Amino acid sequence: MSIVMTGGGTGGHLAIIRAVKEQMARSREEVAGLASADQDDPTLIYIGSIQGQDQKWFADDEDFEARYFLETKGVVNQRGLGRLSSLWMLFKAFFQARKLLKKHQASVVFSVGGFSAAATAFAAKSLRIPLVIHEQNAALGSLNRLLKPVSDVFISSYVPESPIHAYPIKQIFFDKARIRDRVKTVMFIGGSQGAVAINTLALELAPLLQERGIHIIHQAGERNIETTQKAYEALGIEAEVFGFTDRLVDYMAEADCAIARAGASTLWELSANALPTLFIPFPYAASDHQYHNAQFLVEKDLAWLMRESEINIQEILALLEEEMSERSRGLMKIVEQNGAKQIAEILSRF
Repeated sequence: MSIVMTGGGTGGHLAIIRAVKEQMARSREEVAGLASADQDDPTLIYIGSIQGQDQKWFADDEDFEARYFLETKGVVNQRGLGRLSSLWMLFKAFFQARKLLKKHQASVVFSVGGFSAAATAFAAKSLRIPLVIHEQNAALGSLNRLLKPVSDVFISSYVPESPIHAYPIKQIFFDKARIRDRVKTVMFIGGSQGAVAINTLALELAPLLQERGIHIIHQAGERNIETTQKAYEALGIEAEVFGFTDRLVDYMAEADCAIARAGASTLWELSANALPTLFIPFPYAASDHQYHNAQFLVEKDLAWLMRESEINIQEILALLEEEMSERSRGLMKIVEQNGAKQIAEILSRF
C-alpha cells in the first residue's frame, strides 16, 4: 500500500508536500526500531509534472519510494490550440496516473492542487481511491474548487468547516516568535525571485526610515542583489540585502514589522513568528488569491493591506509608528502549530 502525493508547479504547492512527507518520514524513523512498529507501513509516492518546479524539488528526494513526472501543463490560462494541447496531455496523463495508482496500490491520494495534480486527482476519483485536498489560499484554485465537492477530506486554514486549521509551518518559526513593541527594524520581503514594487518601495522609504533610526532588512531577489545594494550605497544607507536564504526565520525574528507579498507560505510563516506585516499582494495572482489571503488577517485587525496601485508612503510611515504588541499577541493566538503532523495523521487513517 502507498500514500500518493501530487500537485505542484509552484513552490507554494510543493512546500506543503515537502512539509507533510518530511513529517511522515520522521514518524517512520521514530518507530523504526520498535518491536510494535507496523512492518506494512505505507510507502510514499510522488506524481507531478515535467513542467514547473516539481522535478527541481523532488527528482532526487529519497523520502519517496518512487517519483514520476508526467507530461502536463496548465489548462486554465491557455487559449485555442494551446488549451486543446493541454487537455490532450491531461487525458494521456490521466491513464498513466491510473496505472501508477494501481501499481503502487494507493490507499489515499493527497493533492495540493495546481496543474501537476489534475491527472492523478481525477485518476483517484475514477478508481474510488480516497482523495484528501489541501488548499493553501483563501481563494480556491481552479482544480481544488472543482474537486472540493467530491473530496473525502478538504483542508484549508481559511475554511471554518476544515477538520484542521493549522498550516504546515516549520516549528522554528514558532520557536523564534516574540512580541514586538516599537519598530526598530523593518523587513521587506519580495521572495527569492524579488518583487519590483516592493524593491522600489523599499528604496523610496529608505531615507525616511534612516531619519527615524529604523534599520532595513531587504529580500530583494537573487537577480536584484547587486543593483539594490548599490542603490542603498548611493543613498548612503546600510541595509542587509539578500536573495535566497536559509536564514529567513532569523531575519524575521530580528524584524519588528514586515512589508511583503501575501503568498500563503509567507503569510503563515510571518504570522507564526508573530511579525506584524503590511501586505502588498501580487496584483496578477490567480483569482487575486494573495489579496484574499491578506484580507483574512486584516479582517481580524492582525495585519495591514495595500493594493500595489494604492501605495501611500505617508500611510506606511504612520502605521510604523503604531503599537505592534497587540497584533503580535493576536497572531500568536490565531496560528496553530503542528499543521504537517495533523495532515500526516489524517492521511495515515486511510
